[in-house]
Amino acid sequence: MNRPSHAGLRRFPALLLALVALPAAAAEPVDETPWTPSAEFGLVHASGNSETASVNGRFGLVRESARWSHDYSLSGLRAEADGELSANRFQLAGKSAWRISDRSSLGGAARHEHDDFGSYAYQSTLALTYGYQALREDDVQLRFEAGPGLRRAELASTGEHEESGLLRGFADYRHQLTDSTRLFNTLLVEATDDNTFVQNEIGIAVSINRSLALKAALQARHNSTAPAGTEPTDTLTSVNIVWSPKRK
Repeated sequence: MNRPSHAGLRRFPALLLALVALPAAAAEPVDETPWTPSAEFGLVHASGNSETASVNGRFGLVRESARWSHDYSLSGLRAEADGELSANRFQLAGKSAWRISDRSSLGGAARHEHDDFGSYAYQSTLALTYGYQALREDDVQLRFEAGPGLRRAELASTGEHEESGLLRGFADYRHQLTDSTRLFNTLLVEATDDNTFVQNEIGIAVSINRSLALKAALQARHNSTAPAGTEPTDTLTSVNIVWSPKRK
């Protein structure tokens, strides 16, 4: 059943504004580092709360400088089965961090998810983060993030709202297997007294040329609170074409 709910979306811009305003708080010269965009689109097979063939897409903006890192993205999944909408989910996320040492950083992360077919109609989170670069080799990178925050969500089955503190954890692993092939795995955990959300994505990306790559990934999403009639875990298997500007 389609369950539109946009209350969380109206509140979320304030969360991203807090992240965008972070660089203005730093007393340093104007950053001339350019933003790097990326976009991907692909075919998807989804199972769990929705069983269907579908399409997904993602647009991202990343900026890295000597002192700051910024990462913003908009992603979505939509499908129809027998002329009826069977999957409709999007996520808006962003994080910014200020490097306090060669390997450590402090920053903030925000995420808003709207799902017409999930356990929650929407979930919005905002967290402070401490990041640490555990591995930084030529071919292997591993980064951890952790910190406290706040969460607001709406249960899809009852329309009730949940507001609570949270603990956020994030891990990002990348391994350059060859000049053209990269293995990656990301793990996100948002734990509260009401619900623990876990998302893990593992995949491989193969460069086609300097601007295009083919990416295959398996994503698993789990909500510990699952009302009757919904599955606690969704899986997403995708094969996407990824575009980013030519590397010099």
